[in-house]
Amino acid sequence: MFAVIRTGGKQYRVAPNDIIEIEKIAGKPGDIVELSEVILLGGDGGPKTGSPTIAGALVAAEVIEQKRADKIVVFKKKRRKNYRRTKGHRQALTALRITEILTDGKKPSKAAPRPEPKKAEKKPEVAKAEAKAKAEKKPAAKKAEAKKPAKKPAARAAKAPAKKPAAKPKKR
Repeated sequence: MFAVIRTGGKQYRVAPNDIIEIEKIAGKPGDIVELSEVILLGGDGGPKTGSPTIAGALVAAEVIEQKRADKIVVFKKKRRKNYRRTKGHRQALTALRITEILTDGKKPSKAAPRPEPKKAEKKPEVAKAEAKAKAEKKPAAKKAEAKKPAKKPAARAAKAPAKKPAAKPKKR
């Protein structure tokens, strides 16, 4: 089964488990959103169209991430008028995974939102070893700096200013 939905001024053909990027809509990763503007339903028994939308039809999708598209450079120019303007634009997008296509006014099944992955906690032994290694590296760096000889300020003053080349005689 597939559906054609309208969102953000565009139309998308979707089926369950499809991943699409649409204009930004509200929601955090893991949230279930409902896309209610279903224009066409296809599958078993032929297509079914709405005028303009199909009553009771709904597409449920899970928000994967909120992101921004690649930069588009907008450049305006009028020749011979010294007029140039450059602007950039990055469109805000939402990546969705289509979970189900519903008809007859059914509501989407509430799938448990996936917890965000947490950073793995280090074992206390490993954390202590890393802290000890960092502590050992810091004094070594200070010793290396102390070994460098100081620059002498008198050496700079000893240099004479650069001489200008002699002027060439004018030809008549």
